[in-house]
Amino acid sequence: MSYDVAIVGAGPAGAAAALAARRAGASVVLLDRDDFPRDKPCGDGIAAETLDVLTGLGVTGATEGYPPVESLRLVAPGGTEVARPLPRPAHTVPRRVFDARLVEAAVHAGAELRRHTVRSLRHAAGGVVLDDRLSARVVIGADGAGSAVRRALGHPVNPDGHLALAIRGYAPARGAEQLIRTTSARWPAYAWSFPLGDGTANVGYGEVLRGTPLTKAYLVQRLTDLLPGTDATGLRAHHLPLSTRRPAPARGPVLLAGDALSLINPFTGEGIFYAVLSGALAGEAAAAGPEQAGARYTRALRARLGRHLRHSGFATLLTRQPRVVDAAVRAARRDRAVFHRMVDLGLADGVFDLRTIGRIGAELFRIAASSP
Repeated sequence: MSYDVAIVGAGPAGAAAALAARRAGASVVLLDRDDFPRDKPCGDGIAAETLDVLTGLGVTGATEGYPPVESLRLVAPGGTEVARPLPRPAHTVPRRVFDARLVEAAVHAGAELRRHTVRSLRHAAGGVVLDDRLSARVVIGADGAGSAVRRALGHPVNPDGHLALAIRGYAPARGAEQLIRTTSARWPAYAWSFPLGDGTANVGYGEVLRGTPLTKAYLVQRLTDLLPGTDATGLRAHHLPLSTRRPAPARGPVLLAGDALSLINPFTGEGIFYAVLSGALAGEAAAAGPEQAGARYTRALRARLGRHLRHSGFATLLTRQPRVVDAAVRAARRDRAVFHRMVDLGLADGVFDLRTIGRIGAELFRIAASSP
């Protein structure tokens, strides 16, 4: 069987790619190893910018039934807190629900959904062949952190320092605001609690890997230490390939999107916005045909996310010391504009400006001046 576009992985990146390719008139097959709905370990946070991309693809109602979350509380490693309204409300939607809604939208748009685990791909005359069973003019690898498509292209997994491990579960909600509690122990590391609006919250803990294996018991203990009294169920762990080490976006008519492209924000672990945006760009580039598909996609990614990714990479270097994060949170508590910049950088495609950097620098000076 032959298609214009074959998409491996039907998560947010794959579904967005299918929607974009179908809007351009391409024939699309969407492949996933699971049936939907299915659970996916994640923080379940849906930023407003994610919904903007989906609206552009003709998808509405993806967060229906899950009320907006209006505010965020951020706790610095040194204990300083800032709690403010978000620049735009967010949502918390279980991936079991969110992903199934996007897949349904893609199928409604004309994509063919097939349950299939892709194990190999090879180039052939006129396209790419998957598992010697189907072919496509362009293939999009949107199959997550353990991407088979990425491996087939010869890209290794992210090394330690550019790969995080997190555990996620559900527990009774303790309020209506999002909470991110960072810690200097094992930095960069933090715990979170994101309310769903039904009396429960998505809770979890994650940290960047450094070469030492992390057990489930250890991750659960760290979650309990940072969110005392949390009695979470449905605990599952997952890897987060951080955007500080990304492979090439494409090789010939094979493109990578979402987690397969290591598009995970290094500060927050957020990946759904990146997934939906990169998937949409990949689908549009793929639908235009195999000739120069990779170049079109690479240019589109650079134009849309290049400056943001440079800023987030630079900020990652600056925040290797927890005291810099302490200063940033103190600056965000003094200045709403700094808070908004930090949120946009961590949840969407924001960038730092000189004013924000200056405010953080001033707080660093104050911290240093007050130290014995």
